[in-house]
Amino acid sequence: MFRVSWSAAVAATLLAGGAVAADPIRIGFIDPLSGAFANVGESQLRHFQFAADLINARSDAAGGRKLEIVPFDNKASPQEAVLVLKQAIDQGIHYVLQGNGSGVAHALVDTLEKHNKRNPEQAVVFLNYAAVDPALTNEKCMFWHFRFDADADMKMSALTDVIAENKSITRIYLLNQDYSFGQAVARAGRAMINKKRPDIQIVGDDLHPLGKVKDFAPYVAKINAAGADAVITGNWGNDLALLVKASKEAGLKVDYYTYYGGVTGTPPAIGESGIGHVRAVSIWHSNVGTPQAAKMFAAYHERNKAMRDDYWFNPVNVLEMLAKAMEQAKSADPLPVARALEGMKFEADTGEVTMRADNHQLLQPLFVATFAKVDGKSVKFDIDRTGLGFRTDRRVEAKDTAMPTICKMERP
Repeated sequence: MFRVSWSAAVAATLLAGGAVAADPIRIGFIDPLSGAFANVGESQLRHFQFAADLINARSDAAGGRKLEIVPFDNKASPQEAVLVLKQAIDQGIHYVLQGNGSGVAHALVDTLEKHNKRNPEQAVVFLNYAAVDPALTNEKCMFWHFRFDADADMKMSALTDVIAENKSITRIYLLNQDYSFGQAVARAGRAMINKKRPDIQIVGDDLHPLGKVKDFAPYVAKINAAGADAVITGNWGNDLALLVKASKEAGLKVDYYTYYGGVTGTPPAIGESGIGHVRAVSIWHSNVGTPQAAKMFAAYHERNKAMRDDYWFNPVNVLEMLAKAMEQAKSADPLPVARALEGMKFEADTGEVTMRADNHQLLQPLFVATFAKVDGKSVKFDIDRTGLGFRTDRRVEAKDTAMPTICKMERP
């Protein structure tokens, strides 16, 4: 369905890297389009298609060449992701997108590091838009990998600054998915709370299987029994929606500090019980307040009136920076494009962003926001037709999000 609808929107005009004039630049989208997290993958695919459309509408963007998004369903599985990556490579694709699951991102990095060394003429650039395990730009950093989302430590730093100021919080429960990202969230949460508010008790620290839990009632019971005031969770997709649903059904009165409280499908699950009690740290939300962001929001909804899945517009940053790199390199060849991405500055809808040259981690503003009713002022836009959205509590400027890195990158 996606290939048919998208291919109708693309055509190419640039002679670059040996391509003929009719060839588009094909970009593989490797994320779940079936299974427990299909709704998240499908939403993000729509956002990438929208972003590509914006670029394709400008005759001079990407050197005049069109972008085509080619979807591959990895079923949220690292093993399946490696298989479809090989399919993409066999199809001559040199750029791949992935974001749902750091475990998947690790598998792609490992595979591409070997592939690109052995087959430099078939080199592939990995554009990571949401897999945020800090290791991916530290000990596992790779020249061909670029991360466009803030990592788990950067987000936890912003989140725990807000928690530290809330003197009513004395007991925190950590609940996360049992894979590299969830483990990173738990680790960072414990360390930063202990440093910023050593008086706060960590009364629970549980990891659960990714995408396997159908009923979170037992976890909610443990949170309640522990007497927690607040829960820190990196859960996303159904793992967050079902957790919040179980909390509502049990009448659990805690504040949730989340990474992905605004992801498609979660706001309806939260409902009005989450007003003032659910907070999220993110690189974008629909009420960040800039004129550019409001314009982008309106344009996306004009195209996707039936969906209202306005979680973020990171895909715009990803593809706009890729197009800019191709323009600067005067080529669509992966090596010069990757070199052009290093150190690149770009004026995004939320302010200037910078791709660090030393570890390929994008520095950008971060927002901590609270779930609230639409009021026409600080909360102008709702999510998923709920009449509810997020209100910014704190903005962290890009320069203040930078973290030390142990990356020792090998360059071709």
